[in-house]
Amino acid sequence: MEQIVVRPIEIVFSILSFAILARVLLSWVRVDPTHPAVQLLFDVTESILRPIREMMPAMGMFDFSPIIALLLLNVLEGLLLYIIRGLF
Repeated sequence: MEQIVVRPIEIVFSILSFAILARVLLSWVRVDPTHPAVQLLFDVTESILRPIREMMPAMGMFDFSPIIALLLLNVLEGLLLYIIRGLF
């Protein structure tokens, strides 16, 4: 029963983490920002990264928001799974 709840949460957090990582990798190469896949990736990740960017002070040309986002996602996933496993 626990896996019915735990596995989808793990999948969602993995997808979000991979999306953020893909966005970081795409920032290193030239991509077409109008491509539907790139737009989808930016739409999904921007809702996570924008609030972090707004809270962080400017660090020159470096954007540390993906690192912070990945750390926060990892902590949030761990907390959710800890709570869920405590219920079962």
